[in-house]
Amino acid sequence: MVMDVPSGGSGSTMPPAPEKRSLPGWARGALWAVVAIAALSATSYLTGLNVLTSSNTTQTALRLALPILLAALGGMWAERSGVINIGLEGMMILGTWGAAWGAFYGGVWAGLGAAILFGGLGGLLHALATVTFNVNHIVSGVAINLLGLGVAKYLATLVFQPLSGNPRQSPPVPKFDTYSATFLSDWLGDLEDQQRVGLSDVAGIVRGLITEVSPLTVIALLLIPVSYLILWRTRFGLRLRSCGENPVAAESLGVNVYLHKYAALAISGGLAGMGGASLVLLPGGADYLENQTNGRGYIGLAAMIFGNWRPGGLLGGAALFGYADGLQLSGGGEAVLALFYGAAIALGVLFVVKMVKRDWLPALLSAAGAGLLYYIYWANDELPDDLIPYTPHFVTLIVLAVAAQRLRPPKSIGKRYRRGEDE
Repeated sequence: MVMDVPSGGSGSTMPPAPEKRSLPGWARGALWAVVAIAALSATSYLTGLNVLTSSNTTQTALRLALPILLAALGGMWAERSGVINIGLEGMMILGTWGAAWGAFYGGVWAGLGAAILFGGLGGLLHALATVTFNVNHIVSGVAINLLGLGVAKYLATLVFQPLSGNPRQSPPVPKFDTYSATFLSDWLGDLEDQQRVGLSDVAGIVRGLITEVSPLTVIALLLIPVSYLILWRTRFGLRLRSCGENPVAAESLGVNVYLHKYAALAISGGLAGMGGASLVLLPGGADYLENQTNGRGYIGLAAMIFGNWRPGGLLGGAALFGYADGLQLSGGGEAVLALFYGAAIALGVLFVVKMVKRDWLPALLSAAGAGLLYYIYWANDELPDDLIPYTPHFVTLIVLAVAAQRLRPPKSIGKRYRRGEDE
C-alpha cells in the first residue's frame, strides 16, 4: 500500500513498512525438533541415563508412534472436510481384524489391503450417517466405535476361533520384513557407544530411525508430505478444504460437497485401518488381539488437534506420544522419571521464546508447567510401579496443553449441511 503525504504543495510517496516474515511451518518444526533433541541430550548427560537417546528407545518409539500417526492423519482428512471423526478408534479396530485375516490367507500385503478396506468401510458408514442423514457427528463416531468393536469380536469368533482355539486372538500371521542401512547403522552404532555428549545422542536417535525399518513404516512417513501436497497444492485438496471452511460457498462455486466429504471419510477410514494394521503386521507387535488398539484412535485425535490440523504438526504430537511409550518399555521407571526433567527443560525454552515474543499467557503457562514437572522430578526418587504405564501420557499431555495455544480448526467443522440450504 502506498500513502500520499503532502509536502510543500507537492505529493510525495512513503513506502510501506516491511512486514515481518515468519518462519515457514517446516522450519519451525525442524527448529522444535532440534530443541527436543537438545533437551533429551542435556537430560541424558545430567542424569546419566543413556537410554533416553538410545537407538533401542528410538526404534521402539517409532514403532509405537506409527498407529497414532496414521490415526491422526485420518482424523485430519476427515476434519478438513468439516466432519468430526470420533470413530477413528472403531475404524482402527476393524483394521486390526482385517490385517490379521488378510495376512493369514494372503500374506502381509493382502493384510494391509484388507485393513485399508475395512477401515475405509467404517469411514463410509460414518459418511452415510453424518453427510447423507445429518446425524450428529459425535453420536455417529461413538456408534462407529461400538460397532467396530462388536463386528471385530463377532468376526474373530466366527473365523479365528476354529483356527486358534481362542475367540479373542488370531493364529500367528506373517510380519513385514525389515531393512537397515547397514554401513551407516554400524558407523552410528560405534559413535553411539563412545558416549560423547550431544554427538552420541544424535547418533543413537538417527540410528534408531534407519535400523530395521519396515516398508509400512516408510509408507506411513511418506504419507505426511503426500497428504500436505494433495490437500494444500492440488485443486481437489482446495475443494475438500473449502467444504470444511464454508460448504455453502463451495457449493455456489460448483463444488460437489457431498462427494468430497465422502472421499475424505473413505480416506480417513483407510488411514485409520492402516494404523490398525501396523499393530498387527509390524515386527515386534502381537497378532490380532481383542481391544488391541487400546485407545490409540483417541490419542491420534489428540495428536491431530495438537498439530493444528496440519501434517507436520500432528507428526510432532504422534512422536511425543510414541516416544513416551517407547521410553517406558525400554527404560523403566527411572527413565520415565527423567522424562519429567527433559520436559521441564523443553518448557523452559518455550517460556523464553514466549517472553521474547511478549506472549504473556503462554509464557506463564510454560513457566508453570516447567515448574510442576521439575518439582515432581526433584521430589521423587522413583515412581510407583502402578503409575509408570500412565506417567508418560501425563507428561505428554502437560507439554501439549502448554504448547498448543493457537489452534485454528476448520470453521464449519461439525456443522450439519444440506445441499441448497443457506448457512
